[in-house]
Amino acid sequence: MNRVFTITMAFALAFVSCNKSDSLVVLSPSGKVSITFQINGKGQPSYSLLFDQKTIVKPSTLGFEFKDMPPLSDNIKVDSFRTRSFSEKWEMPWGDQRWVDNTYNELKVFLSERKSPYRNFAVTFRAFNDGVGFRYEFPEQPGMDSVIILAENTNFKLTGDHTCWWQPGDWDIYEHLYRTTPLSKIDAVNSQSKNPLAQTYIPENAVNTPVTMKTSDGVYLCFHEADVNNYAGATLRVDTVNLSLQTALVGNDSGVKVKAKVPFNSPWRTIIITDKPGDIVTSKLVLNLNEPNLLGDVSWFKPMKYVGIWWEMHLGKSSWDMASGKHGATTANAKRYIDFAARNGIKGLLVEGWNTGWEHWIGFEEREGIFDFVTPYPDYNLREVVRYAKSKGVSLIMHHETSAAPRTYEQQLDSAYRLMQSLGIHSVKTGYVGKIIPKGEYHQGQWMVNHYRKVIETAARYQIAVDVHEPFKGTGEWRTYPNVIARENFRGQEFNAWSVDGGNPPEHLTILPFTAQLAGPMDYTPGIFNIKLKPYKPDNQVNSTLAYQLALYVVIYSPIQMAADLPENYEGHPAFQFIRDVGVDWEQTVVLDASIGDYIAIAREERDSGRWFIGAITDENPRDLSLKLDFLKPNVKYKATLYLDGPDAHWDKNPTSYRIETREVDSNTVIDLKLAPGGGAAISLFPL
Repeated sequence: MNRVFTITMAFALAFVSCNKSDSLVVLSPSGKVSITFQINGKGQPSYSLLFDQKTIVKPSTLGFEFKDMPPLSDNIKVDSFRTRSFSEKWEMPWGDQRWVDNTYNELKVFLSERKSPYRNFAVTFRAFNDGVGFRYEFPEQPGMDSVIILAENTNFKLTGDHTCWWQPGDWDIYEHLYRTTPLSKIDAVNSQSKNPLAQTYIPENAVNTPVTMKTSDGVYLCFHEADVNNYAGATLRVDTVNLSLQTALVGNDSGVKVKAKVPFNSPWRTIIITDKPGDIVTSKLVLNLNEPNLLGDVSWFKPMKYVGIWWEMHLGKSSWDMASGKHGATTANAKRYIDFAARNGIKGLLVEGWNTGWEHWIGFEEREGIFDFVTPYPDYNLREVVRYAKSKGVSLIMHHETSAAPRTYEQQLDSAYRLMQSLGIHSVKTGYVGKIIPKGEYHQGQWMVNHYRKVIETAARYQIAVDVHEPFKGTGEWRTYPNVIARENFRGQEFNAWSVDGGNPPEHLTILPFTAQLAGPMDYTPGIFNIKLKPYKPDNQVNSTLAYQLALYVVIYSPIQMAADLPENYEGHPAFQFIRDVGVDWEQTVVLDASIGDYIAIAREERDSGRWFIGAITDENPRDLSLKLDFLKPNVKYKATLYLDGPDAHWDKNPTSYRIETREVDSNTVIDLKLAPGGGAAISLFPL
């Protein structure tokens, strides 16, 4: 990977000492973001944030509570501090842009207690032009070989009752709809979505991250975390009276949040700060707070579009298990999908329900040992399917559903991945539906964080890329392990096919780019053309127009994008040409216009082709947008193909009404779009 480094050591830093406090200030390279660290009269460490000289986070305390030792909260002093500046540009092996700028100023403060047990630790702050990250670091020291953390008391005292886009702080799932309320109106415990998968636990009024806010004067704040490794995931406890947040680690039923041997670092606590919603989408702050690529060349993974034996199961046309009598993962059905993919230039095939064990995969307490990750059902010839796919230029994506019994999966990891390696299969979709076994652990706790990391590292040894469903949220580790290709840390397309609460409303995907997608690439499975789901699910539907579904291939980023509908719904359909054409690996990304929860329009340039694609979607309200094409290369003409809502399109009343237009455009062109209620537009721009 090509990398360009520039490191300097001088930047604006002030150090002030007085009787009541010690203060250190570090500025971002642009000077717009300012972090102040100080110790108050009680010896409590705290920090505060300014953006454009306006307070964003008021002085907020830092600290920990431990088992069998005193809390770390006061009687703290500054021993020393260290500063540095850093700048690099690094190349993503795949991604929503090729080059990433990583420039920041850093302040590391070394601290110790003034009284017994005289523990010492450090807090490192990094100030980027679009936000901040900070973390705790505990070095080796006498009398502190290991710790059990009961609470991490990192506070965020806000300056007002900001508008928030949030979902409840569930310890088990992220499959809730996002709400839009003032901070003071957040009620996580009483606002959960209906969930048919029997796993959800919301113990207090807290929100999951990423969570995004907008202040009354138009500043956007996005709270998340980076580089979570051998630590618990964090929710944010909400104080609706004092308008503040506090880190609330996910624990287990014994009350333990984190067990750690010293030395150790906490994850980075991150806040993206910007005055433009589009800059939230393109921020790489979380990614930059992770270590560089450890795997080296990962060219064995190719970004691709794929089809799959998947949606037909959610529709009830077929099933995962063989005993039902309508097994979907048969050799003949797989070959049908392979033929369709090959005819349309689609390079991947996902097959779910291929392996034995699906008869008892959900709803049973004893789920350990039910799945065999190397043994196919008798009506599915795995090796023949692989051979046939290769002959057609199609690669298989393996599927491993664990039914939330990760110990069973760990016992078979090497044998399962050896099988994949022997067959030349380089991608796997994993799943963790259900309550975690062992009982008392949760999807977002330290025990499962470590399991997910073990899967990633083991897969890398076998040159396998991982798409995790029912995951621990992404925290930027796909920089370090670029075999982490996608996650389902959100409420996905399948909810539209289930009889729960009406499916995902049109606004759902106008919120996700500013919230869940900050955690990394999303396997949303777009492209449903049979919007009303007839004849399979006449009481359900996808709540969007057909043009909206096309636009999602650009709006939602993933290096693997599924043409999720049944092949027969695509055959002979003119609008399917956009799915054939659209890229999956990008040179650069430009947000053209956006308002969180209302609409978004994004343009992306495909790597190595010079082609551009635009996706625009709106909520349940119709929308007029004027998009400037000034991002195009000057003095070059492009053929624009526009896939638009029909004049009578409506997400519910007439969702499949669409039209296709072509025109010649250049960098001076402005395209005026009329988006239907719940509608969208997808545009391909090919150099002439």
